[in-house]
Amino acid sequence: MPPFSVPSPQVSNSCLKRNLYKDQVATIRTDHGTTDWFKIGKGVRQGWILSPYLFNLYGEHIMRCAGLDESKAGVKISGRNINNLRYADDTTLMAESEEELRSLITKVKEENAKAGLQLNVKKTKIMATKPIDNWQIEGENVEAVTDFIFLGAKITADADCSQEIRRRLLLGRRAMDNLDKILKSRDITLATKVCIVKAMVFPIVTYGCESWTIRKAERRKRDAFELWCWRKILRVPWTARRSNQSILQEIMPGCSLEGRILEAKLKYFGHIMKRQESLEKIMMLGKMEGKRKRGRPRARWMDGILEGPGLTLKELGTVTADRELWRGVVHEVTKSRKRLNE
Repeated sequence: MPPFSVPSPQVSNSCLKRNLYKDQVATIRTDHGTTDWFKIGKGVRQGWILSPYLFNLYGEHIMRCAGLDESKAGVKISGRNINNLRYADDTTLMAESEEELRSLITKVKEENAKAGLQLNVKKTKIMATKPIDNWQIEGENVEAVTDFIFLGAKITADADCSQEIRRRLLLGRRAMDNLDKILKSRDITLATKVCIVKAMVFPIVTYGCESWTIRKAERRKRDAFELWCWRKILRVPWTARRSNQSILQEIMPGCSLEGRILEAKLKYFGHIMKRQESLEKIMMLGKMEGKRKRGRPRARWMDGILEGPGLTLKELGTVTADRELWRGVVHEVTKSRKRLNE
């Protein structure tokens, strides 16, 4: 524990934790009985409250020994060099060139080997803004992809959210199909069916929506999906000549799906702005080095945040400092999105 500067009163506790793992054995229970006892040499106790902390300390020790904090390889945002993002055992390494990325992977792989861990090359993916072929790590081929699923969200090489939004809407349609018997039941009231959709379908669609940059095309698809859900509950086919407003007046959904997404984004923005120094705040407010391509600038995530309250970034920084005031602003903004855009 010395590399992490643990206070001396905690040394006895660290010895206690070490003794809990020393010479531990386990057995597996099956339908035919239990197996013989065997020793456990790696891993942490499942279900133990300290297991995540011990795992994170182990991973942090490996990264520090690899020297990633001192490395110049990485992506620079507001003068800060960012070359790795970690969540549990999922590690993302970032660099501006193939040589830098190869160097980072080699260092991490060597330190993992020293700690008794192994880099799974088959599960490792390489994604770049430009096409690359035949990427290898010490003679082993690494798959180059243009998109991949990370922590449940689809990440693309061009940083476009449209594919992830379409994917989420498709998952929402599947969830509605799975609830078909319940939604068609005449023993369940309309209000209960609306609550079921809000509780079991909309969370699937809005997962990770805090990071979405929504354009007009995605807005139309999002609104069409919500109306499709309400029409499905009312058993109104698409051929029926009923206006959207008549559907909404019968359903009375309250806040629309658009309002839910905007509320989640504004709450996340306020949460990050309250922090003094954090990686999330640097990435949210910072600027990257270099120049963008010619042509019309792409819609930015911050544009959607500023558009909602109608305030400048400086004014938002002042408002978010007051928790109660910011809650009121978020409530007023989302309250105005109770009806779908025509």
